[in-house]
Amino acid sequence: MNELLEWSRQAGGFSGVEGLAIEPVSGDASFRTYHRLTGIKPTVIAVNSPPATEKNREFVAISALLRQAGVCAPEVLAVDYDRGFMLLSDLGNRLLLPELCGHTVDAYYRQAMDALAHIQRADVDSGGWTLSPYSPALLEQEMSLLPEWFLTGLLEMTLSSADRALLTDTFGALIRSAQEQPQVFVHRDYHSRNLMLLDDGGLGVIDFQDAVVGPVTYDLVSLLRDCYVAWAPDRVTAWALEFRDHAGLEVSDEVFKRWFDWMGLQRHLKVLGIFARLWLRDGKPGYLQDLPLVMHYTLSVAASYAQTAEFAGWFEQRVVPLARAQTWYREAEIRV
Repeated sequence: MNELLEWSRQAGGFSGVEGLAIEPVSGDASFRTYHRLTGIKPTVIAVNSPPATEKNREFVAISALLRQAGVCAPEVLAVDYDRGFMLLSDLGNRLLLPELCGHTVDAYYRQAMDALAHIQRADVDSGGWTLSPYSPALLEQEMSLLPEWFLTGLLEMTLSSADRALLTDTFGALIRSAQEQPQVFVHRDYHSRNLMLLDDGGLGVIDFQDAVVGPVTYDLVSLLRDCYVAWAPDRVTAWALEFRDHAGLEVSDEVFKRWFDWMGLQRHLKVLGIFARLWLRDGKPGYLQDLPLVMHYTLSVAASYAQTAEFAGWFEQRVVPLARAQTWYREAEIRV
């Protein structure tokens, strides 16, 4: 931390500031850590983002793209790519998640959907930086985390050839649905822990370094079927269709809902693998408590469509009992 403080003092032009100090703010699911520089006004955020594991050049470039589109992303004030140090404008401490409740969620989600509309209009090929596509190979690679880390890793399942064939068929259907959608700027982790409520009433957006060009419903379902908070299904559908209308997407309710649902299913299959990996590989147990909600999303959506009904039955009969026998499942706060 001393090295980061000294770099920040020089890079930020704070050499003459008496009482400059650095305070931990948070870490996240990656290897990045965030620190607030105090003793100055306005305060700024110093980031230690190891270049061997983190996408620092992407973060800097995408921050600029979002800000050009009118999105309140942190401004990059200084960066040292070799050491993985950055100075960012400070968006404060108020995550959206703890502010969500029955009487605030409509207003906050409409604000988040308005910010998402700006994100989707961002120039995906600007300033010498081009976003990569959310390709079928990437979508499949993400879902492969499910059998590797959640099923065989965390639950210690033995998958038969028939099991793997069912997964392959299910993954293929979800990929085709994703590919038939309009392709836009996708934040790729747009949810209540990556949105900040600002003192001026605005909404800040963080953690966007994995952005790609991909399906129009991806960020929408990430927001409305958040892995950390759940809302009534009818309410979620109403929000989703409201976004469709405001975005001017000329597609039927039935098709848009299937796009939305299946995109969420793809994301939640991935997330089951990621949360298991965070524990098994990285020693971070905190996300285990969120697995039951993600499993609920997975099963409820898959059971709603004839095309994924076989997968839903398999998941309910083979996967759910193994999960319910786990300590983390029994101890989790079930929020559905």
